[in-house]
Amino acid sequence: MDGDEKGLRARLVAVGVDLVLSEGQSAVSLREIARRAGVSHGAPRRYFPTHVDLLSAIAREGFADLTARVEETMRDVDPDPRTRLTALARTYLDFAAAHRGMFELMFRHDLLDSGRLRLRETSLPLFDVLADLVAQVRRQTDAPAPVLAGALWANLHGIAQLWAWGSLPLATGATEDDTVLRAALDAHLGPNPT
Repeated sequence: MDGDEKGLRARLVAVGVDLVLSEGQSAVSLREIARRAGVSHGAPRRYFPTHVDLLSAIAREGFADLTARVEETMRDVDPDPRTRLTALARTYLDFAAAHRGMFELMFRHDLLDSGRLRLRETSLPLFDVLADLVAQVRRQTDAPAPVLAGALWANLHGIAQLWAWGSLPLATGATEDDTVLRAALDAHLGPNPT
């Protein structure tokens, strides 16, 4: 690909990211992205032969954004593993709340399982950070760290979804998701000793 082609591909992805962030994943189509990018409706097909290819490219940008936020959080937070894990969880929930459409797109199984753009490999390093922190906090447990981290991740993902839908505040009476976050961390890791 020459520079112009790379530039057009990047512009199409950027338009797709903006569309997902403003209107959600259901608004994304090759035709709509072409219209907003000011190119012919067939132009995106040169770079994204299928809708899954396009969605995967957009989701990859979401993972890059989330990864950058996690890296910044890990640089700026106290080295205590429980503190780092709490900050990581907070970053995840904040990203989900602020970028609802992207968050939903990023974790679609059909995209992760498609092999497009090595999306699964893009997401796994984030899970490895979570699993490493869980292992540091919970040294004595019957469950291996990746299993415990997976259970915690599922819980965090559920908190993000159920909070956005209004179900958790309604069911629990909680007025902020930090209350539920602390309860989830305590349930998976044991009470915070401090």
